[in-house]
Amino acid sequence: MDTEIIIKAQSGSVWKEQLKGTGPFYVGRGADCHLRLDSQLISRRHVVIELNDRAVLVEDISSNGTYAGEHLLHKARGQIDHGVPIVLGDHTLYVQPVQGVAAKAPLPAPGPARPLPTVGAPPPAPNVPIPASPLPLAGLPPPLPPVLPPSPSLPATPPLPSGTPTATPAPPGPPPPPGRAGEAARSPRDDNQVQLRKIIHQKLLEHLDLATMDASKLDEPALRPKVVVALRRIIDQMKDRMPPGLDRDALIGELTDEALGLGPLERFLADATISEIMVVDANTIYIERGGKLTKTDARFTDDERVRAVIERIVTPLGRRIDESSPIVDARLKDGSRVNAVIRPIALRGSCITIRKFARTPLTLDKLIQFGALTPQMGRFLQRCVIAKKNIVISGGTGSGKTTLLNVLSASIPSDERIVTIEDAAELQLKQPHVVSLETRPANMEGKGEYTIRDLVKNALRMRPDRIVVGECRGGEALDMLQAMNTGHDGSLTTTHANSPREAIKRLETLCLMAGVDLPSRAIRENIASSIHLVVQQTRLPDGSRKLTSITEVIGIDEETGEIELRPIFEFVRTGTGEGGKVLGEFRATGYLPSFLDMFIVMGLVKQGEPYL
Repeated sequence: MDTEIIIKAQSGSVWKEQLKGTGPFYVGRGADCHLRLDSQLISRRHVVIELNDRAVLVEDISSNGTYAGEHLLHKARGQIDHGVPIVLGDHTLYVQPVQGVAAKAPLPAPGPARPLPTVGAPPPAPNVPIPASPLPLAGLPPPLPPVLPPSPSLPATPPLPSGTPTATPAPPGPPPPPGRAGEAARSPRDDNQVQLRKIIHQKLLEHLDLATMDASKLDEPALRPKVVVALRRIIDQMKDRMPPGLDRDALIGELTDEALGLGPLERFLADATISEIMVVDANTIYIERGGKLTKTDARFTDDERVRAVIERIVTPLGRRIDESSPIVDARLKDGSRVNAVIRPIALRGSCITIRKFARTPLTLDKLIQFGALTPQMGRFLQRCVIAKKNIVISGGTGSGKTTLLNVLSASIPSDERIVTIEDAAELQLKQPHVVSLETRPANMEGKGEYTIRDLVKNALRMRPDRIVVGECRGGEALDMLQAMNTGHDGSLTTTHANSPREAIKRLETLCLMAGVDLPSRAIRENIASSIHLVVQQTRLPDGSRKLTSITEVIGIDEETGEIELRPIFEFVRTGTGEGGKVLGEFRATGYLPSFLDMFIVMGLVKQGEPYL
């Protein structure tokens, strides 16, 4: 099977190329590409295309992105149907198989080639198809959904055409001079490159007047090619000042991302295997992959660029960050949660923490496959949600509390009215009748603030069947308990604690923060009558996340006055395996919950099925 590519230029010219085999094929303006397109809007090596019997696999390796069908790929991979348009700058390609047609003439001998910008090769992830949809041939398409997660079907680095030189790694240089405590050391060469990038960025602002442009227009797809062309022109004018060996395409891509997107964070956001992105300062960026932290080689030009990225995130949400309000919580368009801190609170410079939003929400079956819990535990929790048991999910930071909350929420019947309350909207409930509420900080006059407690109080007037609170961290805990006790059974929430016992103690403390003068005994009785289950979620030392305990709240011990807890399931650690892997097993304690008869009455346990 050979490959046929129909090319249509924005000028109106149309022609056809036939390539031998199914690829992978390089497309770009470089002489060493299988398909060469002579345009300044196209990178030297822009995209890699591979054909199979069912679809076309597309990987963008350019500095200005590729549209595949209706989706923008930027340093990412995806899959489209045969014949669906692929837009590269001012050219549109249609790729399809051809049988029994002679291949095109051999490619010209490749000229000298610079190394490609590094394109990460993440571990295999599910192949995400891009829906086929017609695309306008002239110009660029309207704003589209975010980039897709990588697909394992296309290799990260396809074989280069025969004769293409390969890059050899540079020998290690001398160690950088020590910097001030807490700051990354910089060499004079680094400082020179930073100054050069600042000059280029300033010229770009003057050339396109980006500083006065409405922030919402920076997302327009038509603007990116203009920025790329302007940067190429500026860099050509400054070629005498460019250091030898500089990869101009990579530099253009980085500066374009800083001007229009989130700078060096763009490629991490496109990588589906990365769960968290942490910017310590302009020169230090960490990522979390598989529960482990790794320092990257990415960096911003300077702290001003970090501040610009923060402003780009928070401004469309109506939030602000400045010296008088140096901390802000926000979210990206895809739902990823963002926390930003700037000077004077952040001593090393602007700091960003992004908890990435899962494009494909996890399900209970997936958590069982990952070993986070057993099928028996999953079946029990599903029955508890359907039976309207009030559940508190407890765990440390990054342990997966919100993920588990989202998974359990999927078991709520579709005919119920659900009100969700969060600081930054993360829950992805699929039920048709969901009202989502999000907190709002005060404006510059100190007015207009709505806290979780305000929203919980308001939710009680909205006739909810269930209330789902993203996290209880203050006086709203008392209001949540009152809601659970006044006809809103089946409510769910999370809190920070390291064990079920600590979770109950924390709820007591949070209730005292409500400012209501109640004796401890009254608060404990309220908790004991409101909460049915405490589910403990834990991130273990090897980075894995497991549901380590499911505990029933029994009531008040009359002798001690303490709330009595009974574990139903527990994870028992038995040792440490190769590479620090945590070894252990899930065990049923033998205690039968007091509400098992409700499962039978509601028909949740069929004849012959186990109660747990």
